[in-house]
Amino acid sequence: MSNEVIDALDMLEKERGIPKDYMIDQIVKAITTACKNSYGNENAIVRLNEETGEFEVFLRKTVVEDVTNPGHEILLEKAREIDPTCDIGDEVSVQLHTKEFGRIAAHQARGVIRQGIRAGERGMMLKEFESKHQELVTAVVERVDPRSGAATVRIGKSEAVLPRSEMVGDETFHEGENIKVYVVDVHDGEKGPRAIISRTHPDLVKRLFENEVPEIYDGTVEIKAVSREAGSRTKLAVVSHDPAVDAIGACIGTRGARVNAIVDELGGEKIDIIEYSDDPAKFIASALSPADVLGVELAEDGTHACRVTVPDSQLSLAIGNKGQNARLAAKLTGWKIDIKPESGFYGEEEAPAHAPAETPAAETPEEGPEQA
Repeated sequence: MSNEVIDALDMLEKERGIPKDYMIDQIVKAITTACKNSYGNENAIVRLNEETGEFEVFLRKTVVEDVTNPGHEILLEKAREIDPTCDIGDEVSVQLHTKEFGRIAAHQARGVIRQGIRAGERGMMLKEFESKHQELVTAVVERVDPRSGAATVRIGKSEAVLPRSEMVGDETFHEGENIKVYVVDVHDGEKGPRAIISRTHPDLVKRLFENEVPEIYDGTVEIKAVSREAGSRTKLAVVSHDPAVDAIGACIGTRGARVNAIVDELGGEKIDIIEYSDDPAKFIASALSPADVLGVELAEDGTHACRVTVPDSQLSLAIGNKGQNARLAAKLTGWKIDIKPESGFYGEEEAPAHAPAETPAAETPEEGPEQA
């Protein structure tokens, strides 16, 4: 070993982020293993001479009159060349020189070092992914699979795959493009750490608002719940903890600047921002925006079901295209919503809308998408 090895370790730390001290420790372990296999002696001392860049190796041997085990014993005469004060039964440190290592031992040491490098890279990758768990990150598109449409992206110094199913609508990406993704989960499997990323997860919208709206970032305005059908529509429930701050206005921004920036990032996805209330009836009525609500009757049996009455002219708006508005409102509030017109008469094209209750995404995040 020489300064060339130290220089290589310095470069490895700079380019791959693997700590130099970690790699030195792995080399020490590799040399110790080589000593054990070549000399049958586990009692080895390995240290780095920082001035020369050499790894110095010493075997602890017992001083004897007749050597029967060369890996563990040394003659008194030779031992006193190292320590003139030693005697039979004492132990002395015998320095080994690199040339004394056989080809097999050297090969084994290199193998352990390579394994240490891989383990170091894996550890650094896992640490990097874990630091971004459930966060919004900017990723660089490296390549796009022409068959599946999946995009391989770089997050920091690590790679992840964004499946076609986790992209918004029919959006497409190009090599070198910067995109925002949400790190849903991190797994450390047999093939190494991998991040499960998404652009369809409801918490992606939540993180976008946290970045865009200072009042959310500093806690003045809180996002209470999010429901989303990616690429089409999102409902966001917010509340202000400062009477002087309008929660909805803060999210919209001057002339809609803040919400429009997020809509652009999501490729035109519509966003309804409504005011949260601890009163379930008020919250449900707001969640059905932009429709007007005349009344909300809550079931008294604790089933989290309710009946909502709307003007006849607002029935289609309350239900939404293919039931989307009612469905998102149910997801947002966690209540099963039954919508009926004021007259009680459903038109020929109308039918009673029953939106099943679902847990609000901002309170209990949905399961992350499966990724190959």
